[in-house]
Amino acid sequence: MRILHKDIKKGEVKLAVENKNDLWYLSTIIDKGDAVCGKTVRKIKIGESSDRNAKIVKKAIYLKIDVDKIEYSPELLRIGGNIIEGPEDVARGSHHSFNIAERTTITIIKDKWLKFQLEKLEESCEEPTSPIIMCVFDREEAYFAKLMKGGYDILSKIKGDVTKKADESIKGVNFYSQIISQLNQYAERYASSHIIVASPSFWKDELMKELKDESLKKKMILATCSSVGATAFNEIMKRDEVKSALKSERFAKEINIVEDLLKQIAKGELAAYGIKEVKKAVDAGAASALLITDSLIKKSREEESYDVIEKMLKNVEAMKGEIFIISGEHEGGQKLDGLGGIGALLRYQIG
Repeated sequence: MRILHKDIKKGEVKLAVENKNDLWYLSTIIDKGDAVCGKTVRKIKIGESSDRNAKIVKKAIYLKIDVDKIEYSPELLRIGGNIIEGPEDVARGSHHSFNIAERTTITIIKDKWLKFQLEKLEESCEEPTSPIIMCVFDREEAYFAKLMKGGYDILSKIKGDVTKKADESIKGVNFYSQIISQLNQYAERYASSHIIVASPSFWKDELMKELKDESLKKKMILATCSSVGATAFNEIMKRDEVKSALKSERFAKEINIVEDLLKQIAKGELAAYGIKEVKKAVDAGAASALLITDSLIKKSREEESYDVIEKMLKNVEAMKGEIFIISGEHEGGQKLDGLGGIGALLRYQIG
C-alpha cells in the first residue's frame, strides 16, 4: 500500500492498493459509517427512465459513498454504501459498491482514526521484507511455501521415488538434490535471507549432508515437524528455532500473542475470552490487550452487531491498551475462533 495523501485532522487518507495483502489490511481499517471515495464504473441509463428503449451504458465516474457494508475475500474487497456525492445524473441515496482490487486508488474519510487503525495503515505501507522460504519433507514428498505478511502461500509440492530398501540410498540422494535445487531456485527468485527446512525424524540432517552450497547453507534454519503436508507449516512457525527468523512477520506475531493468551487461560489467570467476558474486562478497564479475529469482525458486520465490537475497540484504546486483529487463515486465528473469536490479556484479575 502507498499513502498518496494524508490529513488526519480532516480524517482523510488517500491510498493506492498495490497487492492482495493490502485488501486484508483495508478490511480491518474501513468501518461502517466511514466515507469512501474513488473512481468506479456504474451503469447509467441514457434517456427517460420510463422509456423502455433507453440505452444503458457503463460509465467511469467519481463517487463518494457512506459505507454500510464490507465484504472481504483474498482476491477482492467489496465496499458498499449509499451515494452521497457524485455526478448530477447519479441519484443521491442510491446504493453502490466499490470493488477494490490491486491497482485501485481510494480515499477513506473517518470522523476519527483510532490508533490501531493508523498503526495498521503504516504497517501495510512498510517495505516488504524478503519472503522466508519454508520446506517440509520426508523421503516421499516435499512441500514448499513462502511466508509473507498476510500468511503463507504454498509454492509447490514434489514427490520422491519410494524405492526398495536396497536402492534407498541412491534414490534418497536424488530426491535431496531435487529439494536443494528447488530451494535454491526459490531463494534466488525471492531474494530470501532465511530458509526454514523441517522434517520428521532425521531426514533434514540427511539433506544437509548433501548440501554443498555454503551460501545456501548459511540461510538454513532446521526444525522438526511431526508430519508432512500443508498443515506442518503452522507447526514449525511455533518452534523456538525459527522464532528469530519470524520476529518481523505479522503472521508469526499473531500466533505468538494467541499462544500467550492460551497460556494465561490454562493458568486461569490474567485472561478473558468470549464476547461476554471480554466486554466485562474492557468495561472494567482491565484489558491490556484485545485480540479479535477478522472472521468475528466479518460475522458481526453481517449480523449487524459490530457496534458492540467497535465500542470495545474504542474503550481499549482509550485505556491505552493494545489491539491485535488476528487473521483466521492460520492456526492461531483458528484457535481464537474456537474461543469465540475474541480474547483479552488482563492487567489484573476481575471478579
